[in-house]
Amino acid sequence: MPPPVFPLLPATVGHVEVRRASPFPLGATPSPLGTNFALYSEVAEAVEVCVFDASGEEHRVELPERKAHVWHGLIPGVGPGDRYGFRVHGPWAPAEGLRCNPAKLLLDPHATAIDGDVSWGEEVFGHKLEQPEEQNSLDSAPSMPKCVVTSRDFDWAGDTPLGIPLDETVVYETHVKGLTVRHPEVPEEIRGTYAGLAHPAVTGYLTDLGVTAVELLPVHQFVSDEHLLKKGLSNYWGYNSIGFLAPHGGYSASGTGGAQVGEFKQMVKALHRAGLEVILDVVYNHTAEGNHLGPTLSFKGIDNPTYYRLVDGDRAHYFDTTGTGNSLNVGHRAALRLIMDSLRYWVTEMHVDGFRFDLATALTRQSGAVDIHSAFLTLVHQDPVLADVKLIAEPWDIAGYQLGGFPPGWSEWNGRYRDSVRDFWRGADGALGDLALRLTGSPDVYASERRGPTASVNFVTAHDGLTLADLTSYNAKHNEANGEGNADGTDDNRSWNCGVEGPTDDPAVLSLRERQRRNLLATLLLSAGVPMLLGGDEIGRTQQGNNNAYCQDNELSWYDWDAVDKDLLGFAKEAIALRRNNHALRPPEYLRGAESGAAQIVLYRPDGKHMEPADWQNPHARALCVALDGRQIEGAEGEATSDHFALLLNAHYGSVRFTLPRGPAKWEVALSTVPAGTRRLTRRTVTVEERSLLLLRGR
Repeated sequence: MPPPVFPLLPATVGHVEVRRASPFPLGATPSPLGTNFALYSEVAEAVEVCVFDASGEEHRVELPERKAHVWHGLIPGVGPGDRYGFRVHGPWAPAEGLRCNPAKLLLDPHATAIDGDVSWGEEVFGHKLEQPEEQNSLDSAPSMPKCVVTSRDFDWAGDTPLGIPLDETVVYETHVKGLTVRHPEVPEEIRGTYAGLAHPAVTGYLTDLGVTAVELLPVHQFVSDEHLLKKGLSNYWGYNSIGFLAPHGGYSASGTGGAQVGEFKQMVKALHRAGLEVILDVVYNHTAEGNHLGPTLSFKGIDNPTYYRLVDGDRAHYFDTTGTGNSLNVGHRAALRLIMDSLRYWVTEMHVDGFRFDLATALTRQSGAVDIHSAFLTLVHQDPVLADVKLIAEPWDIAGYQLGGFPPGWSEWNGRYRDSVRDFWRGADGALGDLALRLTGSPDVYASERRGPTASVNFVTAHDGLTLADLTSYNAKHNEANGEGNADGTDDNRSWNCGVEGPTDDPAVLSLRERQRRNLLATLLLSAGVPMLLGGDEIGRTQQGNNNAYCQDNELSWYDWDAVDKDLLGFAKEAIALRRNNHALRPPEYLRGAESGAAQIVLYRPDGKHMEPADWQNPHARALCVALDGRQIEGAEGEATSDHFALLLNAHYGSVRFTLPRGPAKWEVALSTVPAGTRRLTRRTVTVEERSLLLLRGR
């Protein structure tokens, strides 16, 4: 059957004069004369702007101009606060990858605010509309959220980027709602919102903890999947973006008619005032429109083959390296422009300090294979707006692993660090050698490319997986609450329940769990690289063994501020302060080893002898001394410290006696994961208890 031809849909009001305007910038740009609308589509035959008045009535106006595939026009009388969408006329030929359908109201890819949520029904699913007459007769406007014209006016009051160096950075990964929704000191009306995160009770907690940056799970406008809503769940994490320039309206306390933009800016300003940078977890690898059976919300109906990678030889289907049904077409200039426009907008207009790119490897696949010289990486590298912001890659997608493969200027989530540290402390055989590499900044991954330790973002836990408390309480995942028969989430947790699965009142098990949590936290904060702490780990937050709580927008995911582990919190503060105050513990460059005449770092066996190649091959070796000579290590301003440090790690089931490095006249305990009364310290020896860590400072 040939593709149908759609007539222009009539406007619901009288004629509106549309003035000529500019094809750039894309999106809706207000001015004293009205609002300029611009939309990119190579396949469109006509484009209508649909403006909705206060009663919800739709007024359709055809854009009169097209230049370089950009449809544009200026509509008088439309300004900030007005709601709108697009209808795109063009070919409907799904087998050829063409899915234009003017019966569908579409979101603007460049919208800076979005009002409302998707109301799921047949009218938003393109695959359910197979006859031309059905496509024309069904109007999706009642089921769709609307874009909002916004003003860029805002009083930043002198706010400027903080520019905290990477070696001084401690990242706190958190969730806007989860962090604040149960906080007793945050007013109830702003809990779970940008305003709640900006509240002094929250910013004060974070600065008191000592972290320097909050990394927020996705705050781009996102959609909850229909199948989750049917089960009484929702997309809590937000990795289902549909608006790359719009702050998610669900986190706004001040309304979604554009006020969410100002509220987000107020949050950033408050965090900056508290000395905290803002890093956004961004999802440019796919969108919420899913596969060929998914909904048509924006890109599919505007220009499907431009924005998505289609399968060669089968253009009805989507090339997918994300596991979500589609992959953004990063080989096309329009898709790349959208990503770059979004990044620049969040830096220049919203003042954010950096980005963590979800499944970043997918963004380097222009023609299927990973490409270090991809257009995406090249554009980011040359963009002056992005020159000074933090760029963090999640260096994998479902088709491959690219750890160490991103260029200088990028940091990477180091999944190898996570696995090595977990293996060591759970007592796995042969884990010592890998642990030593992770402690020293993963030189095996980054040094050959002349990247320093700060290329490695170290983490033991993250949003995707078990929390720290659960890592020490469960041997297996417990995801039954997700409604998928416990089949979702990884089985490779490398966790240890310390003898009992789940909750227990056994004092020996509880004591061991507490010590293991300190071991893992201390290792993270005393390693070279950029530490990332999963928010809530410092207070003992549990998800009851759920390692894939993406759909749990409830008490399972939210922080319980009435159940804070105050001892663990105090330990975390102490470890972060040690790192902050001693640049020997956070070197910006790799330290010189024992082969150097002026060694900065030396690795010893417990008996005080240097580690030899054969020692690293011993599968039963579970103890190590890492000695730092502070006299040889310069800080950011060129000064050296006279302090020595000896980091003693013992993952054995029994205590180990260490012979201490020569040099300091006196050693004192700087940090310990066991009570002070259990250690025996002399000038040359110290006993480290089973499964514990000790940091000594030598004067």
